[in-house]
Amino acid sequence: MIGRLSGTLLEKNPPAILLNVQGVGYEVDVPMSTFYGLPELGQPVELHTHFVVREDAQLLFGFATKRERALFRALLKVNGVGAKVALSILSGLTAEEFFQCVANKDAVALTRVPGIGKKTAERLLVEMQDKVDALSGGSVQAGLPIEDSASSPRAQATDALMALGYKPAEAKRLLDKTSSDGNSVEDMIRAALRGVASK
Repeated sequence: MIGRLSGTLLEKNPPAILLNVQGVGYEVDVPMSTFYGLPELGQPVELHTHFVVREDAQLLFGFATKRERALFRALLKVNGVGAKVALSILSGLTAEEFFQCVANKDAVALTRVPGIGKKTAERLLVEMQDKVDALSGGSVQAGLPIEDSASSPRAQATDALMALGYKPAEAKRLLDKTSSDGNSVEDMIRAALRGVASK
């Protein structure tokens, strides 16, 4: 299993990044919480990773902290939650917000995350209840500020929201509600997701 990668950041196409590790380019999917903390292209990055091998694909997921990875792995053990849904949860909610949802039995907040229906939200609340204390004990690492991308931030933000499960029209509606003038792609994604969470 690949447990950690340390290399140079080559590309950022949320939620995927390309990491050069001694001449080998690794495609890694990361949650938005990790994506927000990435440095500019060409800078060193270290990620804690989770490697998934399926019949039709080999997938690599990366996380800024061991805590995020531990939560991702715990989510994968919940019936009905696959890697895409787990990544979506970590993109729509911080670890602390997720822990608070479970502690408060707040299924409504969980259903605002793309891919989470009422039954899955209720299952998450039940199955994660006894794991919250262990998972929430670590400290959160602050990420580095990230710079704007060279191509259209609006288009990248739309692509990122669609990769998280939003339909094109819904992604456009969420971005239309944000003040995008002069904002980076990460700022727009963050604002759009906060708009969903505040409904």
